[in-house]
Amino acid sequence: MKKIGLDVAVIGATGAVGEVFMRVAFERNFPIRNLRLLASSRSAGKQVKYGNEVLTVLETNEEALEGVDLVFCSASSEVSKVWGAWCREREIIMIDDGSAFRMDEDVPLVIPEVNGNDLDAHNWIISIPNCTTTPLVMALNAMQQVSSIKRVTAATYQAVSGTGAAAVQELIDQNSSLSQGSDISTPEAYPVQIAQNVLPHVDDFGEDGFTKEELKMRNETRKILHDYDLPFAATCVRVPVLYGHSEVVHVEFASEVSLVDLGNALSLQDGLVFDDDQTNYVTPLEAADCDDTFVSRLRFDPSVDNGVVFWCVSDNLRKGAATNAIQIAESLLQRGILSES
Repeated sequence: MKKIGLDVAVIGATGAVGEVFMRVAFERNFPIRNLRLLASSRSAGKQVKYGNEVLTVLETNEEALEGVDLVFCSASSEVSKVWGAWCREREIIMIDDGSAFRMDEDVPLVIPEVNGNDLDAHNWIISIPNCTTTPLVMALNAMQQVSSIKRVTAATYQAVSGTGAAAVQELIDQNSSLSQGSDISTPEAYPVQIAQNVLPHVDDFGEDGFTKEELKMRNETRKILHDYDLPFAATCVRVPVLYGHSEVVHVEFASEVSLVDLGNALSLQDGLVFDDDQTNYVTPLEAADCDDTFVSRLRFDPSVDNGVVFWCVSDNLRKGAATNAIQIAESLLQRGILSES
Protein backbone atom coordinates (compact mmCIF):
# COMPACT_ATOMS: atom_id res chain seq x y z
CA MET A 1 0.00 0.00 0.00
CA LYS A 2 1.26 3.47 -0.89
CA LYS A 3 2.31 5.53 2.11
CA ILE A 4 0.17 8.63 2.75
CA GLY A 5 2.00 11.92 3.23
CA LEU A 6 3.93 14.62 1.44
CA ASP A 7 7.00 14.47 -0.74
CA VAL A 8 9.21 17.10 0.90
CA ALA A 9 12.50 18.67 -0.17
CA VAL A 10 14.81 20.54 2.21
CA ILE A 11 17.23 22.94 0.53
CA GLY A 12 20.13 23.67 2.86
CA ALA A 13 19.76 20.37 4.68
CA THR A 14 23.33 20.37 6.01
CA GLY A 15 23.10 23.86 7.55
CA ALA A 16 22.29 24.64 11.18
CA VAL A 17 18.59 25.31 10.52
CA GLY A 18 18.25 22.39 8.11
CA GLU A 19 19.53 19.95 10.71
CA VAL A 20 17.13 21.28 13.35
CA PHE A 21 14.29 21.23 10.84
CA MET A 22 14.67 17.48 10.39
CA ARG A 23 14.78 16.90 14.13
CA VAL A 24 11.64 18.98 14.70
CA ALA A 25 9.79 17.35 11.80
CA PHE A 26 10.51 13.92 13.24
CA GLU A 27 9.54 14.97 16.78
CA ARG A 28 6.22 16.42 15.59
CA ASN A 29 5.52 13.43 13.34
CA PHE A 30 5.07 15.68 10.33
CA PRO A 31 3.57 13.55 7.52
CA ILE A 32 6.54 13.07 5.22
CA ARG A 33 6.26 10.27 2.69
CA ASN A 34 9.55 10.91 0.91
CA LEU A 35 12.24 13.28 2.13
CA ARG A 36 14.85 14.74 -0.21
CA LEU A 37 17.80 16.42 1.44
CA LEU A 38 19.45 18.97 -0.83
CA ALA A 39 22.48 21.24 -0.56
CA SER A 40 25.32 22.67 -2.61
CA SER A 41 27.58 20.45 -4.71
CA ARG A 42 30.29 20.45 -2.01
CA SER A 43 27.85 18.93 0.51
CA ALA A 44 26.33 16.40 -1.89
CA GLY A 45 27.02 12.83 -0.84
CA LYS A 46 26.99 13.52 2.90
CA GLN A 47 25.03 11.12 5.07
CA VAL A 48 22.39 12.67 7.33
CA LYS A 49 20.18 10.94 9.87
CA TYR A 50 16.42 11.47 9.88
CA GLY A 51 14.84 9.51 12.71
CA ASN A 52 16.11 5.97 12.24
CA GLU A 53 16.92 6.50 8.56
CA VAL A 54 20.23 7.57 7.06
CA LEU A 55 19.71 9.67 3.94
CA THR A 56 22.19 10.86 1.33
CA VAL A 57 22.33 14.57 0.56
CA LEU A 58 21.84 15.44 -3.11
CA GLU A 59 22.91 18.50 -5.04
CA THR A 60 20.09 21.02 -5.44
CA ASN A 61 18.86 20.93 -9.02
CA GLU A 62 15.67 20.58 -11.02
CA GLU A 63 15.88 16.80 -11.18
CA ALA A 64 16.14 16.52 -7.39
CA LEU A 65 13.12 18.81 -6.92
CA GLU A 66 10.89 17.32 -9.59
CA GLY A 67 7.57 16.00 -8.26
CA VAL A 68 7.82 17.33 -4.69
CA ASP A 69 4.75 18.66 -2.86
CA LEU A 70 6.53 21.09 -0.55
CA VAL A 71 9.93 22.76 -0.37
CA PHE A 72 11.65 24.13 2.73
CA CYS A 73 14.55 26.43 1.97
CA SER A 74 17.21 27.60 4.41
CA ALA A 75 19.98 28.96 2.23
CA SER A 76 21.31 32.25 0.86
CA SER A 77 18.96 34.83 -0.65
CA GLU A 78 20.41 34.07 -4.06
CA VAL A 79 19.50 30.38 -3.71
CA SER A 80 16.03 31.24 -2.39
CA LYS A 81 15.32 33.51 -5.33
CA VAL A 82 16.32 30.89 -7.90
CA TRP A 83 14.26 28.07 -6.42
CA GLY A 84 11.43 30.30 -5.25
CA ALA A 85 10.82 31.35 -8.84
CA TRP A 86 11.09 27.70 -9.94
CA CYS A 87 8.53 26.59 -7.35
CA ARG A 88 6.11 29.42 -8.11
CA GLU A 89 6.21 28.62 -11.82
CA ARG A 90 5.26 25.00 -11.05
CA GLU A 91 2.77 25.91 -8.29
CA ILE A 92 4.76 24.18 -5.56
CA ILE A 93 4.70 25.85 -2.15
CA MET A 94 8.08 26.92 -0.81
CA ILE A 95 8.52 27.93 2.82
CA ASP A 96 11.60 30.14 2.93
CA ASP A 97 13.71 30.78 6.02
CA GLY A 98 15.70 33.65 4.51
CA SER A 99 15.06 37.33 3.90
CA ALA A 100 14.72 37.20 0.11
CA PHE A 101 10.93 37.48 -0.02
CA ARG A 102 9.90 38.70 3.43
CA MET A 103 8.89 42.19 2.39
CA ASP A 104 7.32 41.26 -0.96
CA GLU A 105 3.67 42.33 -0.98
CA ASP A 106 2.50 39.01 -2.41
CA VAL A 107 4.46 36.85 0.08
CA PRO A 108 2.92 36.28 3.52
CA LEU A 109 5.32 36.59 6.44
CA VAL A 110 3.85 34.22 8.98
CA ILE A 111 3.87 33.22 12.62
CA PRO A 112 0.94 30.76 12.71
CA GLU A 113 -0.10 31.71 16.26
CA VAL A 114 -0.29 35.38 15.23
CA ASN A 115 -1.27 35.81 11.57
CA GLY A 116 -2.04 32.35 10.23
CA ASN A 117 -4.89 33.78 8.15
CA ASP A 118 -2.31 35.43 5.91
CA LEU A 119 -1.47 31.97 4.54
CA ASP A 120 -4.64 32.09 2.43
CA ALA A 121 -2.87 34.51 0.05
CA HIS A 122 0.38 32.59 -0.32
CA ASN A 123 1.09 32.85 -4.09
CA TRP A 124 3.28 29.73 -3.65
CA ILE A 125 5.96 31.36 -1.46
CA ILE A 126 5.72 31.83 2.31
CA SER A 127 8.40 33.50 4.38
CA ILE A 128 9.46 32.85 7.96
CA PRO A 129 10.28 35.97 10.00
CA ASN A 130 13.73 36.73 11.29
CA CYS A 131 14.61 34.78 14.44
CA THR A 132 14.51 37.95 16.56
CA THR A 133 11.21 39.14 15.10
CA THR A 134 9.21 36.00 15.88
CA PRO A 135 9.39 35.97 19.71
CA LEU A 136 8.98 39.75 19.86
CA VAL A 137 5.84 39.76 17.71
CA MET A 138 4.28 36.91 19.68
CA ALA A 139 4.56 39.04 22.82
CA LEU A 140 3.38 42.22 21.09
CA ASN A 141 0.44 40.41 19.53
CA ALA A 142 -0.74 39.35 22.99
CA MET A 143 -0.21 42.78 24.50
CA GLN A 144 -2.08 44.67 21.80
CA GLN A 145 -5.22 42.81 22.85
CA VAL A 146 -5.13 45.02 25.97
CA SER A 147 -4.31 48.36 24.33
CA SER A 148 -3.05 49.50 20.96
CA ILE A 149 0.73 49.87 20.78
CA LYS A 150 2.15 53.36 20.34
CA ARG A 151 5.90 52.69 20.16
CA VAL A 152 8.42 49.84 20.50
CA THR A 153 12.15 49.84 21.20
CA ALA A 154 14.23 46.71 21.60
CA ALA A 155 17.76 45.53 22.33
CA THR A 156 18.69 42.00 21.32
CA TYR A 157 21.37 39.63 22.61
CA GLN A 158 21.82 37.14 19.80
CA ALA A 159 23.54 33.75 19.86
CA VAL A 160 26.27 32.94 17.36
CA SER A 161 24.23 30.06 15.91
CA GLY A 162 22.18 32.76 14.19
CA THR A 163 25.20 33.29 11.94
CA GLY A 164 25.62 29.58 11.22
CA ALA A 165 27.58 26.48 12.09
CA ALA A 166 30.94 28.09 11.31
CA ALA A 167 30.30 30.83 13.87
CA VAL A 168 29.38 28.25 16.49
CA GLN A 169 32.66 26.45 15.88
CA GLU A 170 34.58 29.73 15.95
CA LEU A 171 33.25 30.56 19.42
CA ILE A 172 34.02 27.04 20.66
CA ASP A 173 37.56 27.26 19.27
CA GLN A 174 38.14 30.71 20.74
CA ASN A 175 36.91 29.61 24.16
CA SER A 176 39.23 26.60 23.98
CA SER A 177 42.21 28.76 23.03
CA LEU A 178 41.54 31.20 25.86
CA SER A 179 41.19 28.42 28.41
CA GLN A 180 44.56 27.01 27.33
CA GLY A 181 46.29 30.38 27.22
CA SER A 182 46.81 30.08 23.46
CA ASP A 183 46.58 32.78 20.84
CA ILE A 184 43.25 33.10 19.07
CA SER A 185 43.37 32.71 15.31
CA THR A 186 42.12 35.56 13.11
CA PRO A 187 38.30 35.74 13.36
CA GLU A 188 36.41 34.78 10.23
CA ALA A 189 32.73 34.71 11.19
CA TYR A 190 32.87 38.16 12.84
CA PRO A 191 34.99 41.31 12.45
CA VAL A 192 36.55 40.81 15.89
CA GLN A 193 36.84 38.12 18.56
CA ILE A 194 33.43 37.04 19.88
CA ALA A 195 34.59 34.98 22.89
CA GLN A 196 34.37 37.05 26.09
CA ASN A 197 33.05 39.91 24.01
CA VAL A 198 29.86 41.50 22.64
CA LEU A 199 29.40 43.07 19.20
CA PRO A 200 26.76 45.76 18.61
CA HIS A 201 26.81 44.70 14.99
CA VAL A 202 24.52 42.09 13.39
CA ASP A 203 24.53 42.20 9.57
CA ASP A 204 25.66 45.13 7.43
CA PHE A 205 25.27 48.81 8.31
CA GLY A 206 23.02 51.09 6.32
CA GLU A 207 23.44 54.79 5.59
CA ASP A 208 21.17 55.68 8.51
CA GLY A 209 23.43 53.87 11.00
CA PHE A 210 21.05 50.96 11.57
CA THR A 211 22.06 47.46 10.55
CA LYS A 212 20.01 45.28 8.22
CA GLU A 213 19.07 43.09 11.20
CA GLU A 214 17.66 46.09 13.05
CA LEU A 215 15.66 47.15 10.01
CA LYS A 216 14.40 43.59 9.51
CA MET A 217 12.97 43.62 13.03
CA ARG A 218 11.20 46.92 12.41
CA ASN A 219 9.83 46.16 8.95
CA GLU A 220 8.85 42.56 9.68
CA THR A 221 7.08 43.48 12.92
CA ARG A 222 5.04 46.10 11.09
CA LYS A 223 4.10 43.66 8.33
CA ILE A 224 3.08 40.77 10.59
CA LEU A 225 1.00 43.02 12.87
CA HIS A 226 -0.42 44.89 9.86
CA ASP A 227 0.66 48.16 11.49
CA TYR A 228 2.89 49.75 8.86
CA ASP A 229 3.40 53.04 10.71
CA LEU A 230 4.39 51.57 14.08
CA PRO A 231 7.29 53.63 15.55
CA PHE A 232 10.04 51.09 16.15
CA ALA A 233 13.79 51.07 16.81
CA ALA A 234 16.15 48.23 17.69
CA THR A 235 19.80 47.68 18.53
CA CYS A 236 20.97 44.16 17.72
CA VAL A 237 23.95 42.74 19.60
CA ARG A 238 25.89 39.50 19.07
CA VAL A 239 26.89 37.79 22.32
CA PRO A 240 29.13 34.77 23.10
CA VAL A 241 26.21 32.36 23.53
CA LEU A 242 25.80 29.27 21.35
CA TYR A 243 22.01 28.98 21.17
CA GLY A 244 19.09 31.19 22.10
CA HIS A 245 18.28 34.83 21.36
CA SER A 246 17.28 37.22 24.14
CA GLU A 247 15.61 40.62 23.96
CA VAL A 248 14.82 43.55 26.23
CA VAL A 249 11.71 45.28 24.91
CA HIS A 250 10.16 48.63 25.82
CA VAL A 251 6.53 49.12 24.75
CA GLU A 252 4.42 52.28 24.98
CA PHE A 253 0.64 51.93 24.79
CA ALA A 254 -2.03 54.34 23.63
CA SER A 255 -3.88 54.07 26.94
CA GLU A 256 -3.25 53.11 30.54
CA VAL A 257 -2.59 49.40 31.07
CA SER A 258 -2.22 47.10 34.06
CA LEU A 259 0.45 44.46 34.50
CA VAL A 260 -2.26 41.99 35.46
CA ASP A 261 -4.14 42.50 32.19
CA LEU A 262 -0.95 42.30 30.15
CA GLY A 263 0.15 39.19 32.03
CA ASN A 264 -3.20 37.53 31.41
CA ALA A 265 -2.98 38.34 27.70
CA LEU A 266 0.55 36.95 27.51
CA SER A 267 -0.54 33.78 29.29
CA LEU A 268 -3.27 33.25 26.71
CA GLN A 269 -0.92 33.59 23.73
CA ASP A 270 -0.34 30.22 22.08
CA GLY A 271 3.32 29.25 22.07
CA LEU A 272 4.30 31.73 24.78
CA VAL A 273 5.11 31.05 28.43
CA PHE A 274 4.76 34.00 30.81
CA ASP A 275 6.05 34.15 34.39
CA ASP A 276 4.66 36.96 36.55
CA ASP A 277 7.18 36.41 39.35
CA GLN A 278 9.53 39.36 39.00
CA THR A 279 12.45 37.35 40.35
CA ASN A 280 12.05 34.47 37.89
CA TYR A 281 13.37 34.56 34.36
CA VAL A 282 14.41 32.13 31.63
CA THR A 283 17.92 32.29 30.21
CA PRO A 284 19.05 31.29 26.70
CA LEU A 285 20.60 28.15 28.15
CA GLU A 286 17.24 27.10 29.60
CA ALA A 287 15.34 28.01 26.42
CA ALA A 288 17.64 25.95 24.20
CA ASP A 289 15.87 23.08 22.44
CA CYS A 290 12.43 24.44 23.41
CA ASP A 291 9.72 25.53 21.00
CA ASP A 292 8.10 28.08 23.32
CA THR A 293 8.84 31.78 23.64
CA PHE A 294 9.46 32.84 27.25
CA VAL A 295 8.52 36.26 28.64
CA SER A 296 9.36 37.46 32.14
CA ARG A 297 10.42 40.53 34.14
CA LEU A 298 7.34 42.47 32.96
CA ARG A 299 7.33 45.83 34.73
CA PHE A 300 6.31 49.44 34.25
CA ASP A 301 8.65 51.81 32.46
CA PRO A 302 8.57 54.97 34.64
CA SER A 303 10.29 57.07 31.98
CA VAL A 304 7.19 57.26 29.74
CA ASP A 305 3.42 57.29 30.08
CA ASN A 306 1.73 53.90 29.66
CA GLY A 307 5.03 52.09 29.16
CA VAL A 308 6.30 48.64 30.14
CA VAL A 309 9.54 46.69 29.83
CA PHE A 310 10.00 42.92 29.53
CA TRP A 311 12.58 40.19 28.95
CA CYS A 312 12.01 37.71 26.12
CA VAL A 313 13.95 34.54 25.18
CA SER A 314 13.58 31.83 22.55
CA ASP A 315 15.62 29.17 20.75
CA ASN A 316 16.59 30.88 17.49
CA LEU A 317 16.98 27.63 15.53
CA ARG A 318 13.65 26.17 16.65
CA LYS A 319 10.81 28.69 17.03
CA GLY A 320 13.01 31.29 15.38
CA ALA A 321 13.32 29.13 12.26
CA ALA A 322 12.72 25.36 11.95
CA THR A 323 9.74 24.95 14.28
CA ASN A 324 7.97 27.94 12.78
CA ALA A 325 8.47 26.42 9.32
CA ILE A 326 6.94 23.11 10.40
CA GLN A 327 4.05 24.91 12.08
CA ILE A 328 3.37 26.83 8.87
CA ALA A 329 3.26 23.54 6.96
CA GLU A 330 0.96 22.03 9.58
CA SER A 331 -1.33 25.04 9.24
CA LEU A 332 -1.35 24.68 5.44
CA LEU A 333 -2.59 21.10 5.91
CA GLN A 334 -5.20 22.14 8.46
CA ARG A 335 -6.50 24.84 6.13
CA GLY A 336 -6.66 22.47 3.16
CA ILE A 337 -4.12 24.52 1.20
CA LEU A 338 -1.90 21.44 1.18
CA SER A 339 -3.20 17.89 1.23
CA GLU A 340 -1.59 14.52 1.80
CA SER A 341 -1.78 11.98 -0.99
